[in-house]
Formats: sequence, structure tokens, C-alpha cells
Amino acid sequence: MGSVSIRDARKAYGNVEILHGVSIDIADGEFVVLVGPSGCGKSTLLRMLAGLEEISGGEIAIDGKVVNSLPPKERDIAMVFQSYALYPHMTVGQNMGFSLKLARAPKDEIKRRVAVAAQMLSLDPYLDRYPRQLSGGQRQRVAMGRAMVRDPKVFLFDEPLSNLDAKLRVQMRSEIKQNHQRLSTTTVYVTHDQIEAMTMADRIVVMHDGIVEQIGTPLELYDFPDNLFVAAFIGSPSMNILGGKLQAGSFIAADGSAIPLPFAPTGMDGRVVSMGIRPEHFVLDPQGLSAQIITVEPTGSETQVAMRLAGHDVVGVFRERITARPGEHIQVRPEQGRIHLFDGETGKRIKHS
Repeated sequence: MGSVSIRDARKAYGNVEILHGVSIDIADGEFVVLVGPSGCGKSTLLRMLAGLEEISGGEIAIDGKVVNSLPPKERDIAMVFQSYALYPHMTVGQNMGFSLKLARAPKDEIKRRVAVAAQMLSLDPYLDRYPRQLSGGQRQRVAMGRAMVRDPKVFLFDEPLSNLDAKLRVQMRSEIKQNHQRLSTTTVYVTHDQIEAMTMADRIVVMHDGIVEQIGTPLELYDFPDNLFVAAFIGSPSMNILGGKLQAGSFIAADGSAIPLPFAPTGMDGRVVSMGIRPEHFVLDPQGLSAQIITVEPTGSETQVAMRLAGHDVVGVFRERITARPGEHIQVRPEQGRIHLFDGETGKRIKHS
């Protein structure tokens, strides 16, 4: 079992508090991704879980055992870093089995575990090579294999794909996910790339300025963001945000444009709000609002259009072929069931039935 419980975890450097009471429960075998912009505290939290950073307050437990004061080697975790940190004078096989050698495991056991991990990671042909003879993706596989042979309760990944090119990142995402499905080892993965988070996670923890903004499955966060930060952070292109107010069952944008709402919050006329619309939730409609095209970017299956709508610069993604040119106008409207409203003061989503 490898459940993880983080309760009111805090981290401060002197008078500067980095984490402000973070609480997360991770089930045995779950793949959880910590995501957020640089400086949000996600890597600090991961290092606290690993025992590489002291905890300033709160409690961290692995498999029900509080590990606040335990050194890393006694926490039964394995960590994969952004840098591969391979020993250049050792072969792939020696690198993968080095931690077991330090633990004085029998040679036959080391050989067996290395062989199993190498087969899973397609490293069999490279066991006698040195790191300098490998590509970046192969080196990252070796770093993963070194963690796998330890058979830990929890895998920790700290932005392991940041040094790889775009095509290799996609391939490695798939391999990490496949390995997790085979091993079912609890995994905590840190990234600033929300696409990585969406495609890999069972659940995502969105962090910002040392706090947790929302925890949920990828589609829960995408379809029902708790606040403006999550709405704008999750999704690529990000959600369009328009400022305005509520009036008589409509959203009134800053330029006076009225967008009928599929629901009418009671007692909120005149309330300042923000409207959120995903780019793919705009539709072409001859009766819709007039939008002036800024740029048109065809990708083949879709067309991404930057446009000026209701006094705001927004992005729409359409399945249709857009023939209009920059400066011209098209008529669009948001899908009625896909509109999000956020309170103008708190940024919290205004829920409706």
C-alpha cells in the first residue's frame, strides 16, 4: 500500500511563507499531478514529501505512517528529477541497479530487477552502454528504471520531461502512463504544463501562490473550474474571459453587447461578473454577435481564430473552414449550455442547477 496524506502542510524560509496549509489525500495506486505556474510551491511540496525539504508545519504520512522527521531513505519513495543525474562512468545496467547495490541486495536479485525494468522500458539493448551513448529520451528512461527497480511505495516525478523536445515529450508521457497502469504504484508528478497534467493524471491538484485552488479529475477541472484562476489555467487555448454585469437574464459586456444566459441567477441584477467561454464553445450563427477577425490559423482539422468580440480579444476554435480575412467580420455566439459565470469580486464560479 502506498497512500499519501498531506495535512495542513506549511513551508517557510524565515519570515517568507511558501506553502500556506496544503491538504491533499492520495489513494493507493493513484496518479496525481501537481500543476501550477512557476513559484506556486508544487516542487517544494514534492521535495517535502521526499524528505529533501523540512516541513515547517502540518503533517505528511505515507501508508498511514507520519514521515515528517524521517530521512528520505526511510520513506520508501523513489524520485525522478528533471536532470537525469546518471553516473557517466557506469553502464545503463549499473546505473539502474546502483541503489540496490548500496542496499547490499543479492547480485541475482539486482540482475533480475534490472532486467524486468529494462524490458518494460525497452532498454534491453542498451544495458551495456554508457549514458553519453544514449539520446535524451533513453537517458530519462534509465532514470525511471533506476526508480522502478527499488519497487517503492510512491514514485515522485519532478518535471521529468522539461528537457525533452515536443515529440519526445508526447512519447514519454504515454510511456509513463503505461508503466503506471502496469505497476499501479502511487505516483505524484509535478509539472507546469497543464497538457501533461490533463493527459496523464487520475486527479489534478491546481496550485497557485502556495495554496490549492482545486482538486479534481481532468474533466472536472476543465468543465467545472472553481474559480477564474483554474478556468484560465486549465485548457489550451485557455478559456476566454469577458468582463461585464448581469441584467435581466443576460450578460451585458463592457461595450453594451448582450448575451442571453441559459440560466438567470436570481437577485443578481447589476452584479459585476466575468463570463468564461472555452474557445471550442463558440459557434457560427448568422444571428450571433459580430466579431472582427484579427488572425486566422488553420490547422487542418480545426481553425483557430483570434477575434475582437464585445470589446474583448478572444480566441475561437471552429471545425468549419473560415474563409474570412483579418479585418472582416463573422457572426458568432457561445453555446448556451457552455457558459461559465464568475463573481466579479471573489472570482468564484457562480453555480447553477
